[in-house]
Amino acid sequence: MATAPPALRTLVRRYDRKVFDPARSGARVRLRGAGAGSWDVLFDSGKPKLVPSERVRADAVLQADEETWGQLAEDLRGGMEAFQAGRLTVRRDLHLGVGFLAATAPDTGPGRLCFRQVKTRVADTSYMEAGDGDPVVMLHGLGATKASFLPTVAALTDSHRAIALDLPGFGDSGKPLRAAYDPAFFADSVVAFLDAMELDRVDLVGNSMGGRAAIEVALQRPDRIGRVVLLCPSLAWLRPRPWAAPLRLVPPQLGLIQPAPRQVVEKIVRNVVPGAQDNWTAAGVDEFLRSYLSPRGRAAFYAAARNIYLEAPHGQNGFWTRLPALEPETLFVWGEHDELVPKAFARHVAQALPSARHLTLRCGHVPQLEKPAQTHRAMLNFLASRRGAVKVAA
Repeated sequence: MATAPPALRTLVRRYDRKVFDPARSGARVRLRGAGAGSWDVLFDSGKPKLVPSERVRADAVLQADEETWGQLAEDLRGGMEAFQAGRLTVRRDLHLGVGFLAATAPDTGPGRLCFRQVKTRVADTSYMEAGDGDPVVMLHGLGATKASFLPTVAALTDSHRAIALDLPGFGDSGKPLRAAYDPAFFADSVVAFLDAMELDRVDLVGNSMGGRAAIEVALQRPDRIGRVVLLCPSLAWLRPRPWAAPLRLVPPQLGLIQPAPRQVVEKIVRNVVPGAQDNWTAAGVDEFLRSYLSPRGRAAFYAAARNIYLEAPHGQNGFWTRLPALEPETLFVWGEHDELVPKAFARHVAQALPSARHLTLRCGHVPQLEKPAQTHRAMLNFLASRRGAVKVAA
């Protein structure tokens, strides 16, 4: 360690296990660009050890130039800005890579970024949190993880206790094999998380599938929810679903069987995801593959995707039948170029829920990553407006 670059030595010496514990022996984080060669941080028992890189696969790879590593040694928030600007990349296991950075940050205050695990009555749940104030809980989309809300956590830290969790079945949370992975299951999981964290009432933010889960929580337990921000939320289809009947016959547990070699799956995902070389998108693809390439993660993904497609739009328990009963004040954010949840849904939401607010941004399906400044400004204004703050604006 004595011959390692000074910035890396500073980071490793400062490591705080209470902020982040990889919870698995032998985890390896590779650090590149701080000087000649690369260095590995090995997590065994006790403090991590910094050693020259070996010819073995690292679980997470962090790369930056020498100046950026120096900034990371001084200020984690500056490091996150470097990540957004593309000067820092984190690949493979984003939870492990960013968790290491959080645990080595100079900030030791009560609101510092932390990665933790909590046991709930539904599943062990992995989450990250930062800040101090009114709690805001964030729910990710299908195939994503809590990492998709890293910029949002950073944006809310100064005014809120910002918490992003991995929904059961995804990321580093437990993956119950026979769970339904439908909106009711996710809503119950979120309430179980609130109970375990002793949070009586929170604001909710949800993207895509997480948006649908947030709606279900607000429908079932409005007493636990303040306000709801829905970023391109998954909504029940209104068009005919030609594959509904045969899809109901396919058990999602078939996902336990690996349908193709890892290399084939990786190539398919990277080819079909637009902008897969973009820093955020590439990291998101890595997070998806990390869950999908495990049998239980694959089964959870198939079950959740099937339920999104099969959800009944009308009838006694239909989504659009129930939506008018939504009590908490709600902000819907739509993407002008969203091909998964078209902005045309806003018209149907306005008819069912006239009190809801709407904002359309020039982005795709993940506003908090594609248009972070506009999304977070609108979100903060909306969450604060119950206390007399300014109205929502793009």
